[in-house]
Amino acid sequence: MGSVSQTDLNIKIKSTSLVHPPIELERRSMFLSNIDQFLNVDMRSVHFFSSNQAFPPSAVCEAVGRALRELLVPYDFLAGRLKEDPLTGRFEIDCNGAGAGFVVASSERALEDMGDLTCPSPDIVKLVPSKSLPGLEDWPLMVIQITSFACGGFAMGISNNHVTFDGISIKMFLDNLASLAAGGPLSVEPLNDRHLFSFRSPPSEAIPNPDLETLDEDVQTRGASSTENIQTKLFRLTHSDIAALKDKANASASAPTYSSFNVLTAHIWRCKSLSAADGTDPNSILSVNYAVDIRPRLPLPPSYTGNGIFIAICSATYGELAEGTLSWVAELVREGAEIVTGEYVRSVVELLEGVPGHHGFAVLGGGLLVTSWWRLGLEGVEYPWGKALCYTDTGGLGNDVAVLLPDFRGSGGVNLLVSLRGDEMERFEKLFYDLLE
Repeated sequence: MGSVSQTDLNIKIKSTSLVHPPIELERRSMFLSNIDQFLNVDMRSVHFFSSNQAFPPSAVCEAVGRALRELLVPYDFLAGRLKEDPLTGRFEIDCNGAGAGFVVASSERALEDMGDLTCPSPDIVKLVPSKSLPGLEDWPLMVIQITSFACGGFAMGISNNHVTFDGISIKMFLDNLASLAAGGPLSVEPLNDRHLFSFRSPPSEAIPNPDLETLDEDVQTRGASSTENIQTKLFRLTHSDIAALKDKANASASAPTYSSFNVLTAHIWRCKSLSAADGTDPNSILSVNYAVDIRPRLPLPPSYTGNGIFIAICSATYGELAEGTLSWVAELVREGAEIVTGEYVRSVVELLEGVPGHHGFAVLGGGLLVTSWWRLGLEGVEYPWGKALCYTDTGGLGNDVAVLLPDFRGSGGVNLLVSLRGDEMERFEKLFYDLLE
């Protein structure tokens, strides 16, 4: 069945509240690492659940609200507010107990009325907490919205500032939320000390990265770019599609070393680059940015709650991407990640100490951003009412962004959300499928 309009979905907000820690906690200022500083942007996702007679929506709301309140003790910073130190210009979290947000809503429709739940739509956006809600004018760092449907199913929309978590640490948070909602203990004791990601001062000599040096200053403004005429589309790749891409890339390589992520990122980057308007200068430099988990490279403890990611960057000319093989492009992606050693991360993070204006991914480079939620395991979180049917980003991705998500149909494939300008999307879509052949 096709999706219905926003008006037909008829979502009603039943309550909006601030959830506070159950005990009084000492107020403190929480240090944020130089990586956290660059991620002052709200991440928004929706997780869908089928009906469970043992857990009607009212019971789910009670369990989630209680678990969230209990979690504000080990995660005290989620009840705080982001502030800027007037002397240093650095962001920090004022752990003041102001509260996390909790919203209860309902719809007269059934989940099936929304059509494809993995594809962002205006309806799905309404399932994530909105800054326009009364009572949440002082926008919290974490807000959860439970929306029940007439079928008994429900959606859990989450908005959290990226300074609080990356994908790995939000998986840990949701494991803890699920455990406490079931009346159990913490699944993992969170480690909140962001000083673990604080390095030498003054900085040591930087390890050069030519791709960082070739990026023009005028393209390093992702957060400031206009979102007008941005389209977000869902592309599905089956397990067979991914295997075929890997076979194609590894067949022309000296050794079959390219991962699924290598070849998928290479394929997306080529399609995005070649979808540019006719007459593109063959010598123009095009870049791709993608997150690398640096926990094992520094190393950081697995329970670290901060952002343990670093953006790898690689670049090539339009002409090289047009003429190069998939294997050649995949090698660039692989090498880009290999550059991100622990020592490299330390040297760059130290140099960021004096960079003003920490907003979003912008300073880390322009071009295409590929981010992966594919293998975080969010679909495996065991809530007392069952695992999620699926989850998706709400589509507020900005321009030139691709997000990898699991394919919840059980194919072992990938759901790819791509946000591009409308004039590029049609060309990208054709290239995406043509180059799979």
